[in-house]
Amino acid sequence: MANFKRADRVADLIQAEIADILHKEIKDPRIGSLTVTDVTISDDLRVAKVYFVEMAQDICNEEIQEGLERAKGFIRKELGRRLRLRYTPEVIFRPDNSFAYGSRIDRILAELKKQDSNDA
Repeated sequence: MANFKRADRVADLIQAEIADILHKEIKDPRIGSLTVTDVTISDDLRVAKVYFVEMAQDICNEEIQEGLERAKGFIRKELGRRLRLRYTPEVIFRPDNSFAYGSRIDRILAELKKQDSNDA
């Protein structure tokens, strides 16, 4: 049997719930095209860092960050209602820069492939 930390299981649950809240409950048009990519939570379950990316974008728009900051209280309240934990974690939103890094690597590989086919 696999040995998982409780914080990891709660982080997965928080990720699913926040994605659901963002897509079904929040009516702010700035937040419409977000994908929650990861959630890390402290071992005491008090602080949750939520990583997100805007669909089809390499960098995060500041308006999205503002929209998330304005909705943070509502999102935390909904999490508390849905999760039934002793303490509702503080939610901190962070843009996920790994997608921009992966996109850059894809462009470099495509250029190398194009150069390789031109040399042959």
